[in-house]
Amino acid sequence: MEEKLLDEIPSLDLADFRSGDPERKARFVQQLGEAYQNIGFVALKNHGLTDEQTQALYADVKSFFSLPDDVKQQYEKPELAGQRGYVSKGKEHAKGRNTGDLKEFYHVGQEVEDNTDPIGKEYPANIWPSEVEGFHKSTFTTYRTLEAAGKDVLRAIALYLKLPETYFDDKVRNGNSILRPIHYFPIEDPDAVPADAVRAAEHGDINLITLLMGASADGLQVKRRDDKWIPITALPDQIVVNVGDMLQRLTNGVLKSTIHRVVNPAREKMNSSRFSVPFFMHPRSEMSLAALENCVTAENPKKEADITAGEFLNERLIELGLKKK
Repeated sequence: MEEKLLDEIPSLDLADFRSGDPERKARFVQQLGEAYQNIGFVALKNHGLTDEQTQALYADVKSFFSLPDDVKQQYEKPELAGQRGYVSKGKEHAKGRNTGDLKEFYHVGQEVEDNTDPIGKEYPANIWPSEVEGFHKSTFTTYRTLEAAGKDVLRAIALYLKLPETYFDDKVRNGNSILRPIHYFPIEDPDAVPADAVRAAEHGDINLITLLMGASADGLQVKRRDDKWIPITALPDQIVVNVGDMLQRLTNGVLKSTIHRVVNPAREKMNSSRFSVPFFMHPRSEMSLAALENCVTAENPKKEADITAGEFLNERLIELGLKKK
């Protein structure tokens, strides 16, 4: 029987997984797994972020990006390959492209509170803008809340893959995850930018899963397997959670890292801002992304060579133009 291609992404409730009710939990696991095999995206409510936290975050993010460029650039550290602090306009481009995306962003990374874990030495310190008093608190509160939600999503994925529920726990403990507030900046003169420049060209995410807080304007689209682009929209109380390339590689393509993009608005709306805040959930650098044994079959032979998460991330940062070879 031919699998049905979806016209919208499924909506799920993380409270079902967290409820303690075996039937609700099992239904969540099945629906999540089916969505990730089909379209690679779900909309998720009861993720843990309150309206108050979300409002505080967006207020601080907008305050930072409204600062003059020369002030923001004080927080740009090219030697960190964009892994902490500010990344200025047009610096990042999609894999396989040379034209920079029409965006600027800020990276907040892991803070290792366990002094006995040597992984802390791998991570640069976070950089906090002094001009926006609440930025540290609002972004890092969001970081920890989405990290906790991501761990539960990964537990559900583990169960769907017939692995122990805690399979990913030690692999993402103090993982190299990144919170990225993004500003798709206004374009006053569309003719002044390259003809092929877009807010975010089509790409797959690098990491295990991405948890995306609702964007402030439309534009996010996902490419179905029949090459049709469908718009992704989430209700105000939902986040969008999608499979990244690391998880696709680990599952030998069983779970789909779907290509997506952020398209430009209509020409008359190019002079408006768009904000979004994805949380890219990464494992520890030593995690092996070698295909899981139960995802390799005669019908689905092993597709990719073995590699660690750290090696894979390094390759992709070079491809994205954030790191030099």
